[in-house]
Amino acid sequence: MDTLRFAVEDDDDLYSGFDTVHPALDTRHLQSDPGFQEAVRTSHGRRPPTQSRTPGTAMRLTGAGPRLGTVQQGPGTGGSSDGLRRPMTSMRGTGYTSQGSAFDPLNQASKGPAPPLISKTEESPEEKIKSLERRVMGLIEESCLAASRGEIRLALDRAKEASSKERSLIRQREQAGLSDGHNLDLTFSVLFNLANQYAANDMYTEALNTYQVITKDRMFNNSGRLRVNMGNIHYKMGQYSKAIKFYRMALDQVPNTHKSMRIKIMHNIGLVFVRMGQYSEACTSFEYIMQEEANFKTGLDLVTAYYALGDKERMKKGFLRLLECQLDIDDDEKYTATSDDTQANLILEVIRNDPLRKMERQMKQEAERSILTAAKLISPVIESTFSAGYNWCVDAIKNSQYADLANDLEINKAVMYLRQKNFKDAVETLKMFEKKETKVASTAATNLSFLYFLQNETDLADNYAQMARDANGYNDAALVNLGNCCYKREDYEKAREHYIAALDIDASCVEALYNLGLTNKKLGNYEEALDSLLKMHAIVRNYPPVVYQIAHLYQLLLDNDQASEWYLQLLGLVPTDPHIHQRLGQIFDSEGDKQQAYQYYFDSYRYFPSNLEVIDWLGSYFIEHQVAEKAISYFERAALMQPDEPKWQLMVAACHRRSGNYQQALQTYKQINRRFPENVECLKLLIRLSSDLGLKEATEYALELKKVERVQEQRDIRATSGSRPGSRRSSSRASRSGSAISSHEEAGVLPPKSPGSRPSAKSARSIPGSALSGGRSTRLSLNDLDETEPYIPSNKEVDSSYVDPLGPLQERPKTSLRRKQDEDEFADDDIGDDLLPE
Repeated sequence: MDTLRFAVEDDDDLYSGFDTVHPALDTRHLQSDPGFQEAVRTSHGRRPPTQSRTPGTAMRLTGAGPRLGTVQQGPGTGGSSDGLRRPMTSMRGTGYTSQGSAFDPLNQASKGPAPPLISKTEESPEEKIKSLERRVMGLIEESCLAASRGEIRLALDRAKEASSKERSLIRQREQAGLSDGHNLDLTFSVLFNLANQYAANDMYTEALNTYQVITKDRMFNNSGRLRVNMGNIHYKMGQYSKAIKFYRMALDQVPNTHKSMRIKIMHNIGLVFVRMGQYSEACTSFEYIMQEEANFKTGLDLVTAYYALGDKERMKKGFLRLLECQLDIDDDEKYTATSDDTQANLILEVIRNDPLRKMERQMKQEAERSILTAAKLISPVIESTFSAGYNWCVDAIKNSQYADLANDLEINKAVMYLRQKNFKDAVETLKMFEKKETKVASTAATNLSFLYFLQNETDLADNYAQMARDANGYNDAALVNLGNCCYKREDYEKAREHYIAALDIDASCVEALYNLGLTNKKLGNYEEALDSLLKMHAIVRNYPPVVYQIAHLYQLLLDNDQASEWYLQLLGLVPTDPHIHQRLGQIFDSEGDKQQAYQYYFDSYRYFPSNLEVIDWLGSYFIEHQVAEKAISYFERAALMQPDEPKWQLMVAACHRRSGNYQQALQTYKQINRRFPENVECLKLLIRLSSDLGLKEATEYALELKKVERVQEQRDIRATSGSRPGSRRSSSRASRSGSAISSHEEAGVLPPKSPGSRPSAKSARSIPGSALSGGRSTRLSLNDLDETEPYIPSNKEVDSSYVDPLGPLQERPKTSLRRKQDEDEFADDDIGDDLLPE
């Protein structure tokens, strides 16, 4: 603006006057204008004074104070009524003048002051009532939708809220004097929905009270039929007499024109009589229904009631009446495209699986299920034999409009033979279908394959499985049977292919899933096996064999955490399985948790006290924890289970010696020696224990040990010479370096090693001679010696060294002086140096 310059007026200048500025827009003197500067400082520089406020909104609207649109002139100001100079926001306001005249486009100044503005009127009582009615209906709809979604608690809350709102609505009507316009339909809907939600939440007493409110009010038309709902509630509560009472009351109030409703009530009455065991009254109700409007469900119930009464003739009549029921469904041929009309074929394709077709299919399945169930129920009892009863039912079905069900009944007959373990008749029955239509022949061949597989006739089972597959390429059961035959022949790769093919046809075939998992486990594909079994576990929950296989696979994958978790889950299903307890004990033992492992091993022993592996572990556990006396009971039980095994008795004696009971240990060793006189380990332990106790019997045991070792040397020479002639001397030297074997080794069976034993190098090189002797007697005689070589007695000292089967003793604390031993203890005995123990 500072650069603005005005041209000097010149009369000769053609453009003079065009660059002049209106005085109102001239900003050159704003700095010196006191009014402008005061306005700027008031608006921006300091806070305006508060002692005089602008009139409020209500004041402006009601006319108290200055009129709307009037600008009050203050002294020396441009229009501020509180003495403040406000800045100008425009050159000239619309409807205003510089003199401050009021804006009056309608010339109201001459008519007097303007009337105040009229506020909005309030809702009338009728409108409030209608709004509340809409709210109540909305709550009822929300309750019904929540119930359809299964949210029964939310549905009950909404029903209660709707009932509360409806009572408020009634009070408002009374206060407004509009009681004559009471909405009965709304009240009925609220109460009926509330009663239903009470019943859905198992609040039967509240539901009955609500239904009673409805049925006792005569203003509700046709409310008597709600007694059917009350009868249903009494039935759920087990009050069958009251249920029949309410059903009959409802039946009296339903007119004869409502035939379908009356039949449903009669059916309920018959079912209650069956529950009460009054089968004659139930038959009366069912017979009435079959005469009025026969249906398959009632026909099956009637046959069941006759079966409960044991009346064979009435069972037959009831079954024939069931076969007379009409199934008003068109044939499937109408859904088959036969013409070349593209549009007609498209229409058939659309209606082939529409809701109406699904309903027809469901009705047909219900009819077939009722007929087959009734036939299977009465066939074993209506004739003298099971086969004759089935034949009567088959003939009756063949003569009816449901003749195609006869083949299914024949197959069920074979299955019944199978359940009775009558394999011969089952096979003969199924062989009758070999030349029947494709579907029936495939089913029969599948069952025959399974029967032969159970009888371990794998070739016949494989042949019939192939026949079933050829007759119906989409028969997944036939492929499973083929896989089973290959699995039994240990052709796991081919079995795996068959199982996968069966799963391609039916992904939910649990037999194929389980067998595929076992096959992959045999092939070492643990991850794939685990995947198959987890899929089956998702389909069939809590099936113990599947859970066990999953746990074992995790154990094979060295995932002990998952394995223990699945084993614990399995224990929840079979808590008394000793094998699972043992597996858990093994897992915790491998992780070093001995205490937890002991708990599961002990539980396994408690449920099955004859498992030698568990007994051995428990005994070793107590020995490891220096409580040998508690291990004795476990080793004694093992000795009872294997009386010909000296290992367990040696362990018992060692436990006695560990616990300080040397006399009992000595007696146990003597018993073992009497029973197994050629047991070198027992003799060595007797020599050592007798020497420690200072007994003179040590000499006798030492001599006996020498004899046993000599006999063993001769036995080894015989065995070696019998196998390799000319090498007797070398084999004799080899046999001298070994130790003798016990008597049960002579029978060709090596004893199991005791836990913790560390046999010496000499005993480890012992050779069981009887395994090569051809079963001859092991007693030595002069004839057994080799006459070509002179006998040279061995100068070898008696090897009385032994190894403790429980392991070496722990070093005792040196808290006392060593007891002086009598060096002349054996001075009076004539014992050679070669007989002394080491």
